[in-house]
Amino acid sequence: MRISNPHDIVSYLTKTRRKAIINRMLIWVRAHPVISGLIAVLLLALLYKVIVPSTPDYEYITEPVTRGEVARIVSASGKLRALNTIKVGSEISGQVTDVYVDFNSPVTAGQVLARIDPTRIEARVTQARAQVELARANLAQAEASIIRAQTDYAVQSREYQRQKELAEKGFVSKAGIDQAQNVLATSQAALSTAKAQAQSGRAQIAQSTAELSSAQLDLNRTRIVAPTSGVVINKLVEPGTTVAASFQTPNLFEIAADTSRMQVEASVDEADIGQVRVGQTVRFTVDSYPDDTFVAKVGQIRKSATEAQNVVSYLVILDVDNKDGKLLTGMTANVEIVTGTKANVLRVPASAIRFRPRKDDRPEEDKVDSAEQKPGQKRPTTIWVTTDDPYEPVRRVVTIGLVGEDYVEILKGVKEKEKVLIRTKNLQNADDDEDDFDSENQ
Repeated sequence: MRISNPHDIVSYLTKTRRKAIINRMLIWVRAHPVISGLIAVLLLALLYKVIVPSTPDYEYITEPVTRGEVARIVSASGKLRALNTIKVGSEISGQVTDVYVDFNSPVTAGQVLARIDPTRIEARVTQARAQVELARANLAQAEASIIRAQTDYAVQSREYQRQKELAEKGFVSKAGIDQAQNVLATSQAALSTAKAQAQSGRAQIAQSTAELSSAQLDLNRTRIVAPTSGVVINKLVEPGTTVAASFQTPNLFEIAADTSRMQVEASVDEADIGQVRVGQTVRFTVDSYPDDTFVAKVGQIRKSATEAQNVVSYLVILDVDNKDGKLLTGMTANVEIVTGTKANVLRVPASAIRFRPRKDDRPEEDKVDSAEQKPGQKRPTTIWVTTDDPYEPVRRVVTIGLVGEDYVEILKGVKEKEKVLIRTKNLQNADDDEDDFDSENQ
C-alpha cells in the first residue's frame, strides 16, 4: 500500500502499533488463562463497586412526637427507718439472767423484756432498810432523852426559884444560889443536846430512806421493761451477758414504736436539692419488691450538709405509709422525687435532643465543628426529623419547656406524629446499638 500524506502515515503507524499491542496481550492471555481470569474478576468487582452504591451498615431508630405527661425527676437513694425507734438500755451493771423477747416480738408498754441478776441490789435494799430502822431507833432514843431532859430542866428550874427565894430571906448563902444556877444551866444544856440528837436522828432517817429508795429503784431497774408499745427490731443481749453501765448506758434492745408509719432517709446531691420542696410526691422501689412502686411525700429537708469523697449531699426525710407491713427497716430505697409535671403536652424522648446523626448524613451547613462556636454563644436546641430518605434527616431548631428524665416538652419546632431520630443501630451486629450524642464524636 502506497501512502503519500504524512498525516496518513502517522495514523497508519498508530493503528499498526495498537494491533501489535493487542496481539501481544491476546498471546499473553492465552498463555496465562488462570491469572487472566482473576484479573478480569477483580476488574469487574471494582467496576461494580464504583457503579452500584454500597448499603450502609447502620440505620437510625426513630420515635414519633406524641402528647402525654412530662415529669421532672430527682433521683436519689436512701434507707428505710422506723418513724420512732427507741433504744432500750440498762442503767445498772450486772449479769443478764433472763431474756423474754426475740427479734420481731410485739411488745406493750411496761412489758418485761429482760432481767438482770438482782442479788447484789437486793442486799443493798436490805442494808438500806436496816439503816432506816436503826435511824428510827436512834430518833426514838433521842426523843426519850428530850423528855427526860425537859423533866430535869423543869425540876431544876423550880429548885433554883426556891433557892433564890430562900436567899432573899437570908436562909441560903450566895454559894448555894450559884450551885443551883449551875445545875439549872447543866440541865438546860442537856435538853439542847437531846434536841440536837433528835434532829440528827431525823436527818439520818431521811438519808437512810433516800438510800433505801435508791436501792429499790436500782432493784426495779433490774427488770428491763418496754417504754412503749411496738416491735423489737434489734436484740443485743443474751442470757449470761454481763452489762457494764459504768460510763454510758449500754443498749440492749431497739423497739420500733409504730411500723405502720415509716420514713426514708434519702441523700440528694447538692446540684438537685434546689428543686426539692416539702410536700412533693415521691416514688420509690426496694430490691425486695422490684415490681412494686411505693408512694411517699417529702416531709423534711435537713439543712446540714454531708460530704463524702468531695461529694456534698443533703438529707431529705420522706414520710411513708406502711399499713400493709411490707416495708422493713434497713431496706434500700431507690427514690424518684417528682419536682415538676405537665400533662397532655407535646413531647419527644429526652435522647432526641442529645442525638446527632453522622456527619455524612447532614447538610453541609450542619457539619461545622462546634469549636468554631463563638465564646458565650448559646447553642440552640435541635432535633433531627426523618424525611423520605432515611439517611438524609433534617435539623429542626425547637423551643423546649419542662425537661424530664424520659421525655422533654416541646413548645415550638415540630408537629405531632413527626418522627425524630433518637439513636443509631449497627446492622452488622444486631445487639450493638450505637448512640451518637454529639457531632464532634462522628
